Amino acid sequence: MSLPANLQDALARAALTPRLLITSDFDGTLAPIVNNPADARPLRAGADALVALAQCPNTSTALISGRALEVLRELSGMPAAVHMVGSHGAEFDSGFSHPIDRGLLDRIAAELSAIAAARPGVTVELKPASVALHVRNAEPGDAEAALAQAHESAQAWDAQLTKGKAVLEFAVISTDKGEAIDILRDEHRASAVIYFGDDVTDEKAFRRLRDGDIGVKVGPGETLAGYRVDDPEDVVAALEFLLAARR
Repeated sequence: MSLPANLQDALARAALTPRLLITSDFDGTLAPIVNNPADARPLRAGADALVALAQCPNTSTALISGRALEVLRELSGMPAAVHMVGSHGAEFDSGFSHPIDRGLLDRIAAELSAIAAARPGVTVELKPASVALHVRNAEPGDAEAALAQAHESAQAWDAQLTKGKAVLEFAVISTDKGEAIDILRDEHRASAVIYFGDDVTDEKAFRRLRDGDIGVKVGPGETLAGYRVDDPEDVVAALEFLLAARR
């Protein structure tokens, strides 16, 4: 599989940096999008490359996902060598950096569940600090109506809204994949960071990248990333190219 020449050049340069941090979203990036979120699994070759990169000297890797941390660990099947950050950058192994309003979380869950119950194909995903309304499997009319109703209900919630592909997520804490990258950069004293992401939520990560970093957008859509590939198979190719260059 052929990568864009400018991306190959950038990855080759990044492979020479003293301390490299490689980070990636999970769904739609390392793992293809599926209708049932519980069925998502990383492409095996990509997972193997990410693990192998984590074993290279002065090299760290991480997944930064909207998934709850525990779910991300289970679905990715990654060993401890690959760091995990869940809940759109807010959930680390040490826990959440902000207090969670449990009462508000329960209220949001109840109201979104009521919306979903009335519309076939609309589902609710409960997370430790947020609730997501998924409409990927709903008919267009039901999907549009559910999203509109959720937006209307959210006017009364003091929650952070994140819009993704066929999903609205309401968090009762501050979430930011870009902040997570800054934390990981400092923790690993990285001289360069690479981030792969496909969704609008990944733009916060691309926005935080600095000179010498590499942002790779997966798929179509406007982006702040400097590079673009078509699909998760291209992410695998990029990781394997990077592994060969880093070694």
